[in-house]
Amino acid sequence: MVELTAQFFSTRFKLYNSGDPEAGAAGCGEVGIFPSHPAEGSLLDLHGFIMNNDDVIWQIINRAFCSFVVKTKTGKFCRNDNNVTGLCNRHSCPLANSQYATVKEKDGIIYLFLKEPERVPYPGKQWERVKLSRNKKQALEQINRHMIYWDKWIISRVKQRFFRIRDNLKNMRRLALSRQKKLEPVNRKLERREARREKKALRVARVERTVEQKLLERLRASTSSKEIYNIDQSAFEKALETEEITDDEFEVESEEEEMMEDDEEVVYTSASEEEEEIEDLVQEEEEEEEQEPALVLAEPIKRRKIKIQYEKGD
Repeated sequence: MVELTAQFFSTRFKLYNSGDPEAGAAGCGEVGIFPSHPAEGSLLDLHGFIMNNDDVIWQIINRAFCSFVVKTKTGKFCRNDNNVTGLCNRHSCPLANSQYATVKEKDGIIYLFLKEPERVPYPGKQWERVKLSRNKKQALEQINRHMIYWDKWIISRVKQRFFRIRDNLKNMRRLALSRQKKLEPVNRKLERREARREKKALRVARVERTVEQKLLERLRASTSSKEIYNIDQSAFEKALETEEITDDEFEVESEEEEMMEDDEEVVYTSASEEEEEIEDLVQEEEEEEEQEPALVLAEPIKRRKIKIQYEKGD
């Protein structure tokens, strides 16, 4: 308990901490001035005491320390949730005003919070919560009805805060209903893992192809007639289809060659003409032998393209 001497009604008063958690966080505590003698206090007005109490609180907050104050180059701001304007001044301070009101939003519902001087000594019951209607006109009527004898400045600030919160809720609903882009983080580790798996799958596929080719070659060469292989039926059928296609192509080519041979003209000659041609050839060979042999570079023999075809088993 701290005793202070006041010139108010020529009596002595006592200053004590009432235990408000918000005021305690501010570093000053919610202070109250009460008379040291009950006989003297009965002559004083309660409202006058509370107004004097608010002035003392503001002097302590403004001159000493407050944890809610944020000082910037442009001015001082308040971080208290109950501040109706967000500014740090005498009218906007929720700690230094026993009669105060503000508007808050909770889970999409707007509430009006009222602080009366009669409830100041009870920290747990200081604020009265009133649920406001979603209809704009009805909500304004509720504000006017609950704040009928209040100062016009605080009423106008409460209405401005109500309009601002209402607009924010509208924008939130509109954004929630509209189509928005969803940003997802890229997992580089997962991408590298998938790339490694793809490379492994390609290597396995190549190995499977080589194994299929080797097994099919062994089956064709009949070297593995005594051995048993568990070969995939689909791979074997695919190989047979390719062989059938090559066999069909070979048959078509042979038929075309036979047709060309049939189309050749047949020439009939006499035996005398054949004998004359033979004699001419013999004379030419004798003349070539008499001449000196000349060096002739032999052209490289071109290898014919041979395509091996496998006969089908009966």
